[in-house]
Amino acid sequence: MKKLIIASMAAMFVLTGCNTFKGLGQDVSSAGNAVTGSAQEVQNKI
Repeated sequence: MKKLIIASMAAMFVLTGCNTFKGLGQDVSSAGNAVTGSAQEVQNKI
């Protein structure tokens, strides 16, 4: 029974971590898109 509880808790932490890193990846991607958009605007003004 203890092994089942430990396995369940480990799976919960792993899955939570995956969602966190997925969100972090989306945030970094959004920031990269913002920088790219700003660079394109500057290039168009030149």
